[in-house]
Amino acid sequence: ITVQRQTDGEVSPYLAETAQTGDQFEVRGPIGGWFAWPADDPRPLLLLAGGSGIVPLMSMIRTHAQAGSRVPVRLIYSARTPADVIYENELSERSRVSPLTVSYLYTRPGWAARGIAPARDAKSYTTRLNAQILAETAFPPDWNPITFICGPSGFVEAASSLLVASGHPPFTIKTERFGPT
Repeated sequence: ITVQRQTDGEVSPYLAETAQTGDQFEVRGPIGGWFAWPADDPRPLLLLAGGSGIVPLMSMIRTHAQAGSRVPVRLIYSARTPADVIYENELSERSRVSPLTVSYLYTRPGWAARGIAPARDAKSYTTRLNAQILAETAFPPDWNPITFICGPSGFVEAASSLLVASGHPPFTIKTERFGPT
C-alpha cells in the first residue's frame, strides 16, 4: 500500500501521521479486477501514470520483473515536479536492469529554478501530455501494445483520447481513474 498524504484528505493524514506499526486495518481491494497485466501477455506494455496513479502501475512493473518478462515496457509518468514523483529511485534502478523505459512529464513550470533536480536516467519534459510527447515516448500503434492508464479523471481522459487519435484501438486501452467525490 502506498499513501500520498493529502492535507484535506479523509484518510491519508491519519495513515501518514497517526497510524503506528502494528495497527490493523481492514481494506478492500480495487473494484476493477480487470485492471491487471497478465504476465504471459507477449505484447509490449505501455503504462501512463498521472500523479499517484503510478501505484497500480508500479505493481505491474514489479510483476514484470518477478516474472522475468523480457516484454518491453514504457512508462510515461506525469507529476507536478520532480519532487512529486513516487518511486523515483526504484524506477531508476529498474530501468537500468530491465526492459523498462521511463519518461517524465513535469506539469508545473519553474521547478528547475527552485533547485529541484529531474529524475535520473530518464527523458523528462516540462509540459502536459500531448500528441508530440506521445509520438516520442509511447509504442506506436502497429506494435500492438497493451496499455494501462491510471490517474486523475482529466489525465485519464486526455491520455485515452490522445492514444485513440494516434491510432491505438480503444479495446487495447484499460483505464482506472480517481478524483473528488
